[in-house]
Amino acid sequence: MIPAQAISPHCTLKTFTSVASLNVDVACKGNSSGASNPSDLPRSRTLLQSPSNPSDGMKDFERQLQELYDEVKSMILMGNKDNAMDLLQANYEVVKEQINAGARGIEEAATLDVIALGYMAIGDLKSVGPILYLLDKVVESLKDDGPLLDSVLIHMGSMYSALGKFENSMVVYKRVIGVLESKYGKSSIFLVSPFLGMAKVLVSIGRVTKAIEIYQRAITILESSRGVESEDLVVPLIGLGNLLLKEGRTTDSEIHFIRGKEGRELLEECLLISERSKGKDHPSSVTHLLNLATSYSQSKNFVEAERLLRISLDIMAKTVSPEDQSITFPMLHLAVTLYHLNRDEEAEQLALKVLRIREKAFGKDSLPVGEALDCLISIQTRLKRADAELLELLKRVLNIQEKESHESEEVMQTLKKIVFYLDKLGRKDEKFSIQKRLSVLRMKYKQTVQY
Repeated sequence: MIPAQAISPHCTLKTFTSVASLNVDVACKGNSSGASNPSDLPRSRTLLQSPSNPSDGMKDFERQLQELYDEVKSMILMGNKDNAMDLLQANYEVVKEQINAGARGIEEAATLDVIALGYMAIGDLKSVGPILYLLDKVVESLKDDGPLLDSVLIHMGSMYSALGKFENSMVVYKRVIGVLESKYGKSSIFLVSPFLGMAKVLVSIGRVTKAIEIYQRAITILESSRGVESEDLVVPLIGLGNLLLKEGRTTDSEIHFIRGKEGRELLEECLLISERSKGKDHPSSVTHLLNLATSYSQSKNFVEAERLLRISLDIMAKTVSPEDQSITFPMLHLAVTLYHLNRDEEAEQLALKVLRIREKAFGKDSLPVGEALDCLISIQTRLKRADAELLELLKRVLNIQEKESHESEEVMQTLKKIVFYLDKLGRKDEKFSIQKRLSVLRMKYKQTVQY
């Protein structure tokens, strides 16, 4: 190990560590729809609390791993990502030498786990894959009843999910659930974390019925051990509530009403739990208000959505600056809601304010700015603003979209709008070149869908 303080590279540490002691923030840009971030986990199983019970002899190695991760996180916060990656790579080389020499114990697994989590925190998903591959080889030889394996496996399930490797994630989650059930029983509070991770993976692979069942198991365990008003219930309730709402959109009208109503009731329960424990004006209520507003918008109840969004903005106004970028998310949602209520002038003013704040916070060519521009264009189109101005806004959106992909469906839709306005403005030369590109893209997209 090479933590912040220099440790001899020839020193092989033979003690154990509880990697669950690491306070990890997973910040990745990949497919994380199935990831179980530490912030999603109930306090009963935070990364500072593990069902494993390491002896005093394990604490020195654990401390060194903690120092390593803390140093990496500190470097990231200070903007020294290159130094953080150098530190992680140095440790990776050391542990690989140990493994090649035949050492494949929990200490090697824990070290690889921390290194992988460090790369996740940086956002370097490409480096995480090979580390997980090696880690998988190490843990497959470890006995299920060994110490600390549960913590490593939970992290692996989350990281595999963040990489979009859902089959690997499912295998790991099944193993850790088996480990915890054999140690602590099928009603153990320690099962909640892997249950939440598994539920998200099941949603990602389309196994919705099974995901609902897993969410319900987690809720049952928490209710029996923490009580029906515990804050720990918020995460699984939100997950289940949003899932039921999402599923309601794809079924017939009667089922839509039942699932939509059930999902909204769960989200309302989350809001009530938060308000009871922290007060009605606490910033933590904003997330629940936004979830509820979204559900009402999906049901076309834009009046109630507007009410909830204005409450969330009032709460945020007491805690953040009017120019803080975080306030733009409920503000843009409100602009869309007002658009649906045909209050276009008010919606336009909000969208313009969001655009200005986001340009300053994220840069004029950022994805959040593209989202604001897209909303503004829809509003100004109905307000019949000048065609030339709308065309320039569309070109800005296209430029932002093309930074992500030149052949996405979003790019294709924006090109169609640009062709429409070029035709209205009589700019035939520009229209011809864009139309030709659009035809090629349509053909490619059609072939991709068929394939």
